[in-house]
Amino acid sequence: MRAVLPGKPRATLHAVCTTRWNDKRLIVYISGNALVILGGPHQLLQTIYHDDTQILGAVAIDGASGKIAVCSGETIYIYQPFGQAEDVLKWSQQHTFDVGAQVNSICSLSWGASEELLIGSSDLRLYQTNGKETLIWSRQLSSPAEVALFSPDASLIASTARYDPLVKLWKRLSYGSDDVRFDFSYLAHPSTMTGIQWRALNTSEQNNQNILYTTCADNKVRIWTPTDPHSTQMLQLWAEINVQESIQPRHLGPKIQMNARYVFLIDSQEYKAAIKAASGGARSQALQKKHVLEHLAEVSQRQPDICVVLDHQGHMSAWGIENIGSKNRTPTDVFNFAHVENCNILPTQRTVSSNDYVRFLNFCTDGPDMKYAVLVHHFDGKIVWKEGAIEEFFDPSPGKARLETKALWTGHEGSVKKIVRTVSGQALISRTNDNEGLIWKQRHGREGMALARQSLLNSPEHIHRTWLMDNGQFTANLHHQSISLWDTRNFEAKQVARCEYRIEGKPLCLLQLPSPTPKTSFRYLATISSRMRGVVWEIQLPLDPVRNSKAVEAQYSTMRQYCLFNLGLSADLAFVVPIDPAGSAPILSGSLDTFAKDIALSYTNAGILHTWTAKVDVEARSVDWLLTSTVETGIERPFLANGSSIRKIALVNSSRNGLSIWDSRSGQLEFAKEYNAQEMIQDLDWTSTPDEQSILAVGFPHKVIILAQVRYDYLNKGPAWAPIREIYIRESTPHPIGDSTWLGSGNLVIGAGTQLFVYDKLITTSDEMITDLSIPTHGHKFIDLFDVVSVLNGPLPLYHPQFLAQCILAGKLALVSKIIVSLNKILKFSDGDHVESLLNMPLDDFIVEEQDTSMSTQKERQSDYATFTDTDEPDNVTEELAVTLNENLARFPVPYLTSQEQMYLADTVECVATAEKNRRSMDDNAMRYLLFVRQHQLRKAQGGHFINGITWREYAWAFHSGSQDILVDLVSRYYNGRMLWEHARESGMFMWMTDINALRAQFEVIARNEYTKTDEKNPTDCSLYYLALKKKNVLLGLWRMAAWNREQSSTQKLLANNFQEQRWKTAALKNAYALLGKRRFEYAAAFFLLAGNLRDAVNVCAQQLQDLQLAVAVARVYEGDNGPVLRDLLEDRVLPMAAVEGNRWLAMWAFWMLGRRDMAVRALISPVYTLLETPETPSQEARSYLATDPALVVLYKQLRDKTLQTLKGASKISPRAEWEFVIQTARLYDRMGCDILALDLVRNWEFLKPAQDTLKPMSDIPDPRKMLRRRSSLVVDDLPSPKSPTEKKIMKNAPAVKTFEEPDANSLLDAFGF
Repeated sequence: MRAVLPGKPRATLHAVCTTRWNDKRLIVYISGNALVILGGPHQLLQTIYHDDTQILGAVAIDGASGKIAVCSGETIYIYQPFGQAEDVLKWSQQHTFDVGAQVNSICSLSWGASEELLIGSSDLRLYQTNGKETLIWSRQLSSPAEVALFSPDASLIASTARYDPLVKLWKRLSYGSDDVRFDFSYLAHPSTMTGIQWRALNTSEQNNQNILYTTCADNKVRIWTPTDPHSTQMLQLWAEINVQESIQPRHLGPKIQMNARYVFLIDSQEYKAAIKAASGGARSQALQKKHVLEHLAEVSQRQPDICVVLDHQGHMSAWGIENIGSKNRTPTDVFNFAHVENCNILPTQRTVSSNDYVRFLNFCTDGPDMKYAVLVHHFDGKIVWKEGAIEEFFDPSPGKARLETKALWTGHEGSVKKIVRTVSGQALISRTNDNEGLIWKQRHGREGMALARQSLLNSPEHIHRTWLMDNGQFTANLHHQSISLWDTRNFEAKQVARCEYRIEGKPLCLLQLPSPTPKTSFRYLATISSRMRGVVWEIQLPLDPVRNSKAVEAQYSTMRQYCLFNLGLSADLAFVVPIDPAGSAPILSGSLDTFAKDIALSYTNAGILHTWTAKVDVEARSVDWLLTSTVETGIERPFLANGSSIRKIALVNSSRNGLSIWDSRSGQLEFAKEYNAQEMIQDLDWTSTPDEQSILAVGFPHKVIILAQVRYDYLNKGPAWAPIREIYIRESTPHPIGDSTWLGSGNLVIGAGTQLFVYDKLITTSDEMITDLSIPTHGHKFIDLFDVVSVLNGPLPLYHPQFLAQCILAGKLALVSKIIVSLNKILKFSDGDHVESLLNMPLDDFIVEEQDTSMSTQKERQSDYATFTDTDEPDNVTEELAVTLNENLARFPVPYLTSQEQMYLADTVECVATAEKNRRSMDDNAMRYLLFVRQHQLRKAQGGHFINGITWREYAWAFHSGSQDILVDLVSRYYNGRMLWEHARESGMFMWMTDINALRAQFEVIARNEYTKTDEKNPTDCSLYYLALKKKNVLLGLWRMAAWNREQSSTQKLLANNFQEQRWKTAALKNAYALLGKRRFEYAAAFFLLAGNLRDAVNVCAQQLQDLQLAVAVARVYEGDNGPVLRDLLEDRVLPMAAVEGNRWLAMWAFWMLGRRDMAVRALISPVYTLLETPETPSQEARSYLATDPALVVLYKQLRDKTLQTLKGASKISPRAEWEFVIQTARLYDRMGCDILALDLVRNWEFLKPAQDTLKPMSDIPDPRKMLRRRSSLVVDDLPSPKSPTEKKIMKNAPAVKTFEEPDANSLLDAFGF
């Protein structure tokens, strides 16, 4: 925690107290209905709220027991400490009791001996609180006691009333709880009493006496000491100090300013301890040559009390008082020993408020480096902790910083309701339910960042919305029917302008419009109502306001209504909120377009998000609005939404426990999280790093979770946002959070109850969230919040496994080889510390268009002359190089890589070496598939955390490969030639194989392996496969050998029948349904095939088995690629599933299988649900950023130029849609950390010629062949040729194709070794 603003202290004499209990300094004060307990300038121990009351009256802490007494009205609350031994010091309530309705409000509390509590009000009451509270003495007073204090030995009580010149002394005559009696006498003063204080008992003195210090309005300090025990007077006047004459004015000034004096006393024991600490330790070495310490040490030997006199001009006079109570008093017993200029304890008179009463508490701090501390309780609502070396404090040398401000405790008396920041984040206003606002400025000092109170705003009417302008110097408050402008440059805010307004609907927000020019005195504020109508006000502010000068009076501020507007889109509106500025100023330059910063966000009950920007037209006196984005989230009745100026929107669902983060530019879902039902989200706050990387604070009632954006990871499907910090406030306050906001420096301000908590942007490196993210900390204890986010984002080093993988997908395998070879050279001669992110490679290597890497050109490149080099270093990644590099990777840590990423890098190197080995015999698509299949196998063998399997993206590469026979062979080798269906499903083999004969042959291999996978060789395991191949006789032969199976006889008898007959078809169907009832789904599908019912068999595979690949494989093997069942399966199940999931790879494959190659190309660019005749409702998964893989652009470019059908499909894509697709892909590359690939894409992309430039002669139909800007390869003509009516008739009467005839089973049994 950077700092805490615990709340505004009460402006009473008994609002603050301190003591040293069990070697720990405790400070206690009251703020509103809260009791605040602190252990240091930035150590908030506990806050206790009293919900049954509004304001607390007084507080006292017992130095002997650690108990705290606090009062409100007629009620006393007593708290006792616990948990100090466990280092979790807290206080719990021990007693609560009322003193009686006849007693006026309690003004004073004081602890005596044996946990006795003195209560001062209209009478004095003494309670025994050890055990059950008991009233043991009371006495009615003529005037209510303003102050009533026990002496240190509890034998005397000093009390006085408000405006009373008399101090009443009460002497205790008996100590028994049954009969407590007091006698009293008076100490007369010439004027009204202003303060009384007992001197602490001095343990070094043999004869301790009760010494009383009093001050009154005549500016004198009086010292009262005990008299003769037999005298009627209890105390007598021993000495007095004229504080008015202690400081003589050096300059002329106002009389009130010149006469103001402030006094506080330093106990002799505290002074002696401070001097002793200054004389020893590290400070003494620097002060040996100074005489001030010697002088102070000499004074300390006389053991005096110190009386310090101050004024507002920085003057201080210090008086020593020794031999107090001595009967033989001499004139030197009260002596002046220091006069200091430039004392900075009090502010100068020109900045002090009208309520300038001040009370002081002083003590020595804890710890080995003991310092002198002064608590200054200003009655304008703050407590200042001043701290420093005592020798510096009393040093008469001019121009010194005496004491340093360690903390400033202030805040509100009511609960914080709303916090609003300026655009720059340098100032903020915190507002309470009673329309009180405090304006805070962010200031940087020696101790770091701190919030300083600038102004207090008290509005006479309800504040609906607030907006801060000009770094917090002016504030606008929106009321229900008016708007007011306040000047907040001075301590007390002043209303300077007001304007009435009328608007249709309820005003929902107040926001500032972008200024038409950067340097202008005019500001434009707008409100938008629930009917999407609005009002704009023009405000003129001083150009260069000077605070607290006469020039301010001449500078005026005006406000007037500027214009009205109507945004429309009011149907189903839920709310409108201003956009979080995230550090950017609302200045608009140029034309109004979608590149302008968003300023407002509206959302509907249907979950549709709209972002808006605006431009002020000064000439037309109007405001032009532009809808910059529309996002359909599918989240009904959202509870809360908030957006940032860098196009991120956070949305909370109706149950308030679900959070989603959207990119408004692309409309994609980046993050979705369901929290516990008990954790209700109530606040969202955006900020960003200087590099515009987004950070979101998610507020709950008692905690805040900070989320940071991370790089997109399409390979591992990693999250795009990650929690980096959790802030819990229960340890500091039981009050729920009211609101929170970010400062421009990255500090988070949280308002809870009367308090503001300022959390530093430094995060502990041992935090579990930081360790989970594997962020390098280099041994530091703390790490900056912005540094954490920068590590999680930004460009990747060239050797990062994700960058290499994206290069491989982009067809830059030669570049990948060059990167790996360069990394190997560096690690060969260094330990990894000097590895640069760019590996000293020129940038041109990355943005030059990749040369043709087909098999023929690769063979030429591998010739002896082409690969000749005069060094021993290989130019390509060989298996030997991969082994050497991976050994070095295991030995040395590489910069910018975690241990997990370094392991993935080793896997990538091995995969590239394997691919290079087979480079001559495979095309690029086969290489892409092989690389990721091999990588999956390696990670699976290692038990990696990110195992997502082989996806449809890899299936698509293999599907469009011309080297499928080699891929089949290599995949079979990966499974040791024993490929089962689970292996085939994992590799997607039956999805990407295009040769139907090879597919059936491989399916038969699967059938044999399924049969022999167990020792018992169960025919049931392979029934589905053989029946899909229509090889019933083979299956019958296998059943003949399954004598051990109890189903052999019945199954063998059934299979021996002719299933062309209807009766046996019916029998097979009955068996199939019976097996469905027994949940033997695969066997049931086999019997459906036996009955010739392919459709039901496919449905069982797809629905009951949830195995889409098996359903497709069975349909393809049974009826080929043009059968009606496969077509229905693709149209009715695969494409709708692709639309719901947003799987463009799957949709492309399905359209291509259906012969719709034009639609296949369009599916790579457009969302799938927009291409179907009956659009499916997309799921959240379809809206995810993962649905837009940047590798889609690679396949799109490849397929677009492949055939006339694909060119035709590309012609139906508008140039703008293709442009947006390319730009969006470049943004994805950038978000992934692959900035170089984004640059390469936008630099080398070639768009098709516009359709109107490629029209066929005498036709309105574009010629696809003329759309290419250059012809690098042949384009296959796969367009269906038009048929004449005669041809159609002949085709209709043509005989049916001869069906496949099953061979004899005996001719195939040899394949099984029978």
